[in-house]
Amino acid sequence: MRSEPYDVLENGSAGRLPEEMILFTHTGGEAGEEASAEDMLIPFAFEEVLCRDVGAGRVPPVLHLWSHPGGVALGLRDSKLPRAAEAMQVLERQGIRTAVRHSGGAAVPLDAGVINVSLLLPKPAGKLDFHDDFRLLASLITEAVAAGHPQAAARIRAEEVTGSYCPGDFDLAIGGRKFCGIAQRRQSSAYFVHAFVIVSGSGLARGECIRRFYQDAADGDASLDYPRVRPETIAALAELGGPSSAAEFTAGIRQALAGRATRLLPAELLQQATGYSLRYSDPQVLEAARMLRERYAR
Repeated sequence: MRSEPYDVLENGSAGRLPEEMILFTHTGGEAGEEASAEDMLIPFAFEEVLCRDVGAGRVPPVLHLWSHPGGVALGLRDSKLPRAAEAMQVLERQGIRTAVRHSGGAAVPLDAGVINVSLLLPKPAGKLDFHDDFRLLASLITEAVAAGHPQAAARIRAEEVTGSYCPGDFDLAIGGRKFCGIAQRRQSSAYFVHAFVIVSGSGLARGECIRRFYQDAADGDASLDYPRVRPETIAALAELGGPSSAAEFTAGIRQALAGRATRLLPAELLQQATGYSLRYSDPQVLEAARMLRERYAR
């Protein structure tokens, strides 16, 4: 059953962010992080390891901002479509990396114009309501848009966008066109809530890419359960009157956190203070990527 549209600005945010968070960024091809271009699972493996460390108290709560130069992250159900392997090979031949992710949802394209926003938080005592976390991240993203484009932010609604890729109750849309999707993954002592935000480029082209993937992967079987993507339901924030670059959007995220009195500390300062360091190229991240690949292989 689809939920009613949720006016993010009018309804405000659920939950509070910590007073201090560590910022990890992988949005500009940092030196020594070339593995992310070759392996779509590296960013997800990095967050898996980092989330464990948050749960163990080795690192404070984290904000992770990242992008990938070009790939498609599939959901587990996508990978089980009858010709999924062949459809993935088609994308790979086009230079589009593929992987099956572990945080739920369905296929999404990732590229330099898509900024991924992840909050990695220790699990609180008592019941954890994932709807509150979705609302929290939806509010943060809306506030980031409002930092420079208040008129666009005022039009953001959280609702499932029929015809979009990776549809869900907390799709964020302007004028019925989706620019963001939100998912969550829980571990024993911590969890993360994650959003992909389409900032720049063509929403239509991305939607067409995923539509063709499903067409190939389903092999024309209309009885199968997969998203019926209509490319016109997807748009970038730049196409909707919002921020037009990754740098502008991430600056808005920083401003939104400052407005919530959350202090962001660069990961480099954490390393200087405690010795804690984690990179895409670390052996434990590469091992986590290998395990994710084996676990979620078709």
